[in-house]
Amino acid sequence: MNQLLLLGDEAIAQAAIDAGISGIYAYPGTPSTEITEYVIKSKEARDKKVKATWCANEKTAMEAALGMSYAGKRSMVCMKHVGLNVAADGFINSAITGANGGLVIVAADDPSMHSSQNEQDSRFYGKFALVPILEPSNQQEAYDMVFYAFDISEKYGIPVLFRITTRLAHSRAAVQRNGVRVQNELKLPLKLTQFVLLPSIARVQYKSLLQNQPKFSSESETSGYNRYYEGKDKSRGIITCGLSYNYLMENFSEGIVPNPVLKITQYPLPINLLNKIYNECDELLVLEEGAPLVEELLRGALNNGKPIKGRMDGTLPRDGELNPNIVAQALNLPDTYGKPVPSFVSPRPPSLCAGCPHIDSYLDLNAVLASLTKGRVFSDIGCYTLGALPPYESINSCVDMGASITMAKGAADAGLVPAVAVIGDSTFTHSGITGLLDAVNDNSPITVFILDNSTTAMTGGQPSAAVNRIEDICRGVGVKKEHIKIINPIRKNHEENIRIIKEELDYPGVSVIIPRRECIQTLSKRKRESKK
Repeated sequence: MNQLLLLGDEAIAQAAIDAGISGIYAYPGTPSTEITEYVIKSKEARDKKVKATWCANEKTAMEAALGMSYAGKRSMVCMKHVGLNVAADGFINSAITGANGGLVIVAADDPSMHSSQNEQDSRFYGKFALVPILEPSNQQEAYDMVFYAFDISEKYGIPVLFRITTRLAHSRAAVQRNGVRVQNELKLPLKLTQFVLLPSIARVQYKSLLQNQPKFSSESETSGYNRYYEGKDKSRGIITCGLSYNYLMENFSEGIVPNPVLKITQYPLPINLLNKIYNECDELLVLEEGAPLVEELLRGALNNGKPIKGRMDGTLPRDGELNPNIVAQALNLPDTYGKPVPSFVSPRPPSLCAGCPHIDSYLDLNAVLASLTKGRVFSDIGCYTLGALPPYESINSCVDMGASITMAKGAADAGLVPAVAVIGDSTFTHSGITGLLDAVNDNSPITVFILDNSTTAMTGGQPSAAVNRIEDICRGVGVKKEHIKIINPIRKNHEENIRIIKEELDYPGVSVIIPRRECIQTLSKRKRESKK
């Protein structure tokens, strides 16, 4: 079992187990989900008593991993790129607390927005926090770099940001395992005030973080993960970042690029190698997934040096994923994309599963709202976001996790009454509870639908922190018991559900309606497994 066929996510997970982690924490989010799933399912991890758990949200996951690092053990926290927004408070400050046991933060970016609201680039967070960033270009490198990430984390007492993108996360390759490390012993920080960020302490530790920047840069120059490949044709130099190196090499079947190539997979940027390719070549082409971070840094404010091409000047598209064909066009190589999809082939839009409980929830809600003006339903992130599409067209917003309740509150404050929030059970415990508390404190005239299908369905059916807790949570934040209603969203209950919804929409305060029926996918899976 020294060589395995693994997704990029799985390679990271196996490497974390082999590198001696004691805990991995996450909230599910595509394309990062399979990392934690792999560890949870791993017999090897269970035998080693690795703590592998889904958390209420990315912030709590980040803080749990930081707590394990405080105790001297190696930990990993995983999230998608927008999850890093949720975890940002703990993440940014962890650069100043530092790490005791090795701490690696995996952020899986989603260029082209395959399953996301945006395609933000997590490298900006790493640069902002002043921590080392690793960005592997293939599955084997992802595996190897996890070991290295824990090494430099413990060498310098610093968290390390590990940035991947969708294509690396969800493509497979053979991965060679490199041996197994034992877990760290429990060991508290030598200075017990290290994690106390009072200003007097934080100022001192921030100076230490700044003093370590040249050391992080030296690591980038000498680790071997940033590599310079000589080329005879100096009319153009090519800089690749992370996965984009693969897109470049797929255009050269013999593996030989005529131009000099600087492959960057570690940050801070390797200044000496950048100077070398800049001085040797007439112009530069920068290939990077996500935002033009490196290109913008090389251009500088004045942009009066040698030509630097990439996403900013239109040589590459400003948005979306790169691919080998896009890179070929930038290199003036033959267009290999092939013929366009015929116009008579129409794409199949995503849709709710047949038998999904959300279908009946939306039909019930639509029936009640039919007599009111449109545009008063604020939704959230989950399978139920598909309610924005035909034939339901039930919802009018999807901004970020938990925004449905707070947006409904703001709209009601503006005079849009009744205002309705639609949020899933997992999203509610992720970041909806505090918004509900705000609404209760102001006695806002909103009705909150918490669609309870008893799972985190959109990312594959992970456990929901809300199971058997929703009513207690709502009562706990102050929603009146008589205005917490549970309905069964099935067709035969349509008229009764309409009556209940109408009553709560007429109530001039906070009411909660919980349509409760198990996700059809997890129900089917549970029935299949019970027959084995």
